[in-house]
Amino acid sequence: MSGTEECLRLTVAALMARTGERQNDLAAAIGLSQAQVSRKQSGAAHWSLDDVDLLAAHYGLSALDLLAGPAHAAGVLHGATLPLAPDAPAPAGAPAAGSAPSAHLATVSAPVGAPEVPLGPCVLCGGPATDEVDGFPQHLSAEECAATARAVPAIPAVVTKDIEDIERGTPSTAVAHEPEVPDPAPATAPAAEPEAVAAPPVAVASRPPRTTAGYASGTLVEQITGRVHDVLAEHAGDVETAQAALIKTAIPDVMALFKVSRASGRYEHSDFPPTADILRKKSQKGADEIWEGRPKWRNADVFKAAKQGARFEVTALDMNAAYLSALKCWLPIGQLRETTGGVHDPKKSGVHLITPADWHHTDLPNPLGHRMEPGELWVTESTLRQLLDCARSGLADAPVIHRSLVSGATEVLLEKLRRALAEVRRTALAEGDTLTVEYVKAMYAKFVSTIGESSANREIRRPDWMHIIRAKAFANLWMKADKARTAGLTVVEMSGTDELHVIGDWHTVFAEGRDLHEVKAKKTYTLGGA
Repeated sequence: MSGTEECLRLTVAALMARTGERQNDLAAAIGLSQAQVSRKQSGAAHWSLDDVDLLAAHYGLSALDLLAGPAHAAGVLHGATLPLAPDAPAPAGAPAAGSAPSAHLATVSAPVGAPEVPLGPCVLCGGPATDEVDGFPQHLSAEECAATARAVPAIPAVVTKDIEDIERGTPSTAVAHEPEVPDPAPATAPAAEPEAVAAPPVAVASRPPRTTAGYASGTLVEQITGRVHDVLAEHAGDVETAQAALIKTAIPDVMALFKVSRASGRYEHSDFPPTADILRKKSQKGADEIWEGRPKWRNADVFKAAKQGARFEVTALDMNAAYLSALKCWLPIGQLRETTGGVHDPKKSGVHLITPADWHHTDLPNPLGHRMEPGELWVTESTLRQLLDCARSGLADAPVIHRSLVSGATEVLLEKLRRALAEVRRTALAEGDTLTVEYVKAMYAKFVSTIGESSANREIRRPDWMHIIRAKAFANLWMKADKARTAGLTVVEMSGTDELHVIGDWHTVFAEGRDLHEVKAKKTYTLGGA
């Protein structure tokens, strides 16, 4: 097998053959279309990590089992609860359709007296194991490992036949194979000896070790670092002039990276869809109608107590690369189209006209940010999802949705670009390479600020993306505030995209550092007192 993804495609094909599923059955189970499953299985598109989690949950396997190769996955599945296709024959003794809570689930049980089916190779000795510890096939004693080394049982032929056919590229059938139980022989006829079927032991496909750079995208990482090296060489090692040159070309550079990152995408996004009126600026220096939820909040109770003589030690925390983290958000793919159903579709993204619920918490900022006017307002997908999360958590009522301008969406449209920029930034920080750090910062910041109606970027016009990404940065900051409050800290102030002031031992809540998931202390000051 040529790699992990090819191994996963073979595994999916084997499991579909094993359970009798067709592509449309699998697609419906994991929330995709049949065409998307077909493209992923043919290699025209990639199975994502989220897809792996959905596939594993669908087949009742762990993600490690799913990625360990078709023979291993089918061997584990053989003794598990199998999701059957609607028209697949149920095993003998299974309840009729409609007599159980789900007519599409059946448990495959081995005939009485049949040997246990190995779950996979033991992580201790490598031989087939029928027990599992923390999700890994494993013998429970050294004696079992030794015994297995002397006698290796074969996996059922029904499993090996499917896997051999799949690996040859010729699946034998689309109907689930169940072990056949022969009818009892007449008393006068001697029982025939079953024909022995030799089968190889379960083999786990080897996977190349994953590196962070490769996980992001080795090509993009090399393109960024190569660009820094070339410009530095052009300026004879003068860091200051090289930095000015890199920042000057940050916009075309990041757009080139974006195009490379989308080269193997499974769909084409629109660079210049028609712009809705609410997304158009009212004047050259004016604004459109979208509210991003920018925070500007102070805890009135804390400041009142400070004026009355109370004394507080406050730490101002700084969130790292807020806009870079916010590139992971739900973005619409095509042209925004109006819907008036009043129900949020999690598979779509855009902007929404809502009436927000009242906010009654004095110790936590409103997710809507610094907004004083009541009534209806247009918000982005990021803000709406944040408000809905607050409603699910019981912090407020859900907003009323009046109109939506949405398109089919994905959360990973910018993910390859984000990972590559984050990896280069992480390496540069570790090496003290301020030139590369500033170049990366210029690329992601200018990408966000110019993809709207900016004359500085002629390659894309998506003001909806710009608003959604910026609102996601504000939502991420709000989630940090909520996390601090839940952990027992007092939130004192929240402002901008990256500043959070708290009272208490913040080290127990946040990791300190300069990576995306970490925070750093900007300053510590005393509030109140003499």
